[in-house]
Amino acid sequence: MSEFSVTRTDHDTVSALHLTGYLDLHTVPEFENALRALLDANRFQIVVNMEHLEYISSAGLGVFMGFIEEIREQNGDIKLCCLSQRVFKVFDLLGFPALFNIFNTADKAFEAFE
Repeated sequence: MSEFSVTRTDHDTVSALHLTGYLDLHTVPEFENALRALLDANRFQIVVNMEHLEYISSAGLGVFMGFIEEIREQNGDIKLCCLSQRVFKVFDLLGFPALFNIFNTADKAFEAFE
């Protein structure tokens, strides 16, 4: 199994989290901590770039659901981008495209906040 990492970059009012590896029950706390750090810094416009995410479990999907309401209450949002076909299928199966904007490129996700 691949290691997991999450890195952050800030671009004006939008922050990006870049996920790499496997997001599962064991690695969810690292992702939750990264999101919590953004909220604590009053950064509510978030792009989650999954270009290098190889796998996501239901626990990983639960993180998105656990944070989205709080973020939207602050007039923010989470935009998803660069999902592999394998990762997109998991999101699609559970109806996430109806709840989250999903973009093919990071540029498009950032533009959606303009």
